[in-house]
Amino acid sequence: MADQLLRETRNEVAYLTINREERRNSLTLDMIQNFHKYLDEIDKDKSIKAVCITGAGHKIFCSGADLGVTLGGEREDRLTGAKEYASLIKRMPDFGKPLVARVNGPCLAGGLGLMLSCDLVIARDDAYFCTPEVNVGIFPMMVGALLLRHIGLKRTMDMVLTGRKVGAPEAQAMGLITLSVPPEKLDNEVDTILGQLVTKSPIGIRIGKRAFRETWDMPFDKAVDHLCRALGDVISTEDAAEGMRAFLEKRKPVFKGR
Repeated sequence: MADQLLRETRNEVAYLTINREERRNSLTLDMIQNFHKYLDEIDKDKSIKAVCITGAGHKIFCSGADLGVTLGGEREDRLTGAKEYASLIKRMPDFGKPLVARVNGPCLAGGLGLMLSCDLVIARDDAYFCTPEVNVGIFPMMVGALLLRHIGLKRTMDMVLTGRKVGAPEAQAMGLITLSVPPEKLDNEVDTILGQLVTKSPIGIRIGKRAFRETWDMPFDKAVDHLCRALGDVISTEDAAEGMRAFLEKRKPVFKGR
């Protein structure tokens, strides 16, 4: 049986590919556990500067949990999968390296949660996004929490109560994704963004991402104070000194992640 989650590294980027095209790139417990494993390994590998998550083939990004497996399992087994998935989407916003979703087709249910947990999302303009759980007597619980943070209450309720398909152009307009592009431009756009990300200071991005994430639930005044302290941390790094020195010397900085 082929690996359900493929991993490869090119040009300082780790690529994670959901590899179940015959099952609409649906998620299994093993796959989710491998996501955890690979993220642990990538986080420790200083040669990797960014991560790209995508689906195999050209038909779908991810359809969420494999309902055939879910239906056949015991209640505790189903909850184990749900808890592992919840742990994954909670850790991804805290991950110390940029996460980019390359959405090569429709993105449904748990696949939508996986996508929303990435920092940047580039999608084909013929892709769509939906939470179809309501159509089979379920409800998009954990994904709903992510939707609320991205698009607000009314738009979230529209998606989770109706299960309607939101096209990529509309998804970009409502803030669900970063960019919608024609299918033939998807790879070039993703490569361009990844090429930009790997030139940045790894320590600067790590500190900045963590600081932003920590302010999600803070009142404005506390968030500004917290970020002011984080600024003190980041400008004390070797990379910050190198970056400012390179700017004054009109050359490209050489960052070392320190």
